Amino acid sequence: MIEQLSGLPVFPMSVRVVEVGPRDGLQNEHMPIPTEQKIRFIRLLAEAGLEVIEATSFVSPRAIPQLSDASAVMAACKAVPKTQTRYTVLVPNMKGMERALLAGVRSIAVFTAASESFTRHNIRATIAESLENFRPVVALAKREGIAVRGYISTVFGCPYEGAVDPYAVLAVAHALLEMGAEELSLGDTIGVATPKQVREVLALLVGEGAIPLDRLAVHFHDTRGTALANVLMALQMGIHIVDASAGGFGGCPYAPGAAGNLATEDVLYMLHGMGIQTGVDLENVVAATRTIAPYLGHMPTSKYFQAHEASLLLGEEPHA
Repeated sequence: MIEQLSGLPVFPMSVRVVEVGPRDGLQNEHMPIPTEQKIRFIRLLAEAGLEVIEATSFVSPRAIPQLSDASAVMAACKAVPKTQTRYTVLVPNMKGMERALLAGVRSIAVFTAASESFTRHNIRATIAESLENFRPVVALAKREGIAVRGYISTVFGCPYEGAVDPYAVLAVAHALLEMGAEELSLGDTIGVATPKQVREVLALLVGEGAIPLDRLAVHFHDTRGTALANVLMALQMGIHIVDASAGGFGGCPYAPGAAGNLATEDVLYMLHGMGIQTGVDLENVVAATRTIAPYLGHMPTSKYFQAHEASLLLGEEPHA
């Protein structure tokens, strides 16, 4: 039996979960959420032990009204008692970068895509133009000692073009790294990825592309119910950074039909059950989701959260 099991995949001993709920999760919600509730949500997530929280975006308030309070949110984050949490923000252009600097931001993310059609719909530019637009943003961030993360959307499929060439992903990845991004998040924007695709794309980026594993993260949407299976494959490939959204909130305002992000609770339950350390308290994440849910007008999609709350109603002990 020992010999039969020796060929099982080896998983990382620890995983860093990047919490994207306050930005990527809430930006797609239609009901206006009070700033003080966003701040409370972020504070509870920080208290849960999440090392990185994507707090907001300095995008145009006209484009995404839900995030028009970015400066107030970041001011509150700076006032939080000393924790290990790093708060990051999305910046779309130099104007957003200047606002972020005024707010005292020390970690930013920029975003583009691997498909031309999505980039044109999302930020009204070609991929090449989007990269050129980010170049001065990243240069300024590096001069200021600010950490930079790069998001690549539509890595596994595009709502307008369908299949995406993995070599297009590799080209964008290299461009962002050469520009100065320290970490890349590979996004399954419309939730079409399968484990086979995940293996193939990661093998290309790490193998032929020679991109170090510790500079790659995965960001899955659960539109077709494959997000956890995709995370499992990414872990087998050596990935140890996973994006997730508390409650499973979110989606993409520019990707019709895209369901919510992979829920933080669901991925934590799986990782902890596998003996993989995260440093995050699952029950505290549930508490954070519970505080924000009443302001959204719908039930969180997290399977763990739903099971947890049902257990409480039945007077049972939730399984953590």
